[in-house]
Amino acid sequence: MKVGIVGATGYSGLELIRLLSMHPKINKLNFYSTTEYSEDLTFYYPHLANKVKGSIKMWDKDQSASENDILFFATPHGVSSELIKEIDCEETKLIDLSGDFRLNKEELYTRWYKQKHPCFTKSNEFTYGLTELNREAIKSSHKISNPGCYPTATLLGIAPLLKAGLISSNSIIIDAKSGISGAGKAANQTTQFMNRNENLAAYKIMDHQHIPEIEQCIQMLDATQEYVSFTPHLIPMTRGILTTIYATANRGISKDELKEIYKSSYEDCYFVRIRDSIPCTKDVYGSNFCDLHASYDERTNRIIIVSVIDNLVKGAAGQAIQNMNIMSDLPEETGLQYSPLFP
Repeated sequence: MKVGIVGATGYSGLELIRLLSMHPKINKLNFYSTTEYSEDLTFYYPHLANKVKGSIKMWDKDQSASENDILFFATPHGVSSELIKEIDCEETKLIDLSGDFRLNKEELYTRWYKQKHPCFTKSNEFTYGLTELNREAIKSSHKISNPGCYPTATLLGIAPLLKAGLISSNSIIIDAKSGISGAGKAANQTTQFMNRNENLAAYKIMDHQHIPEIEQCIQMLDATQEYVSFTPHLIPMTRGILTTIYATANRGISKDELKEIYKSSYEDCYFVRIRDSIPCTKDVYGSNFCDLHASYDERTNRIIIVSVIDNLVKGAAGQAIQNMNIMSDLPEETGLQYSPLFP
């Protein structure tokens, strides 16, 4: 396959390059940017020397689409949609890592992303690419909207309970902590070393753009759920997300039944690991795994789920490649069978 990466110089783009360069079914990688151009990618990122070669080319809507079988858009929201609205080449499959095509209501996009959408009518052409929950639809899709990192960790954690009808309406509370790479490459006060080092901070309380994405998906799994309480935090580490989810059960449940619900839900899912011990972000660092642990507090009648992912892999590039594999009729773990980095 010939594969193009738009936004190749951002963190998600670089992670796509790292993983796709080792993919056994890809014989050509093309790199595009709307801002940075060079004769070779290693001009900006010398760590890729002797491993990846190729110039960073200016995005051209006709040439860039026609010279690839698959295009990944590792571009910010607002940018992806501006580029995709110009593409006429239907033969090229598209996978968008931004939030531009995840929501099913335009007013939600305008409210939460605080901007107008340039081509919202195209959203119904995209399949939501949370692989473990939407695998069959992905198989026959030509365009994929890759989930956000927080929604991936949250939805994989809570979905089995919603499917089983175990959660009381509107009782879901999500406490999520992310490494700084989730804020992107652009330098700002939020990501400055002095502000982040030895500092844990909540942000965008009741205002994070991933809230409607999470709520949209849980409503599809359980129509009685209308909203969640979601609080994201930035923690002083480079990558990783740890999400602790609290939900009130509508009946008592034993430890064995709870474990069986999760094991049966993900028994055919290579990248979801159900843990007896409580996982931490180092357990999945640099990998496409999502590790889950669920427990039940009979005193409060709450189920507590801990979900960990690498935000740049399972939360972005890795899941995008997992979706590409399914679209291409390949085993979904192809090119992604890497052990997490530890320590």
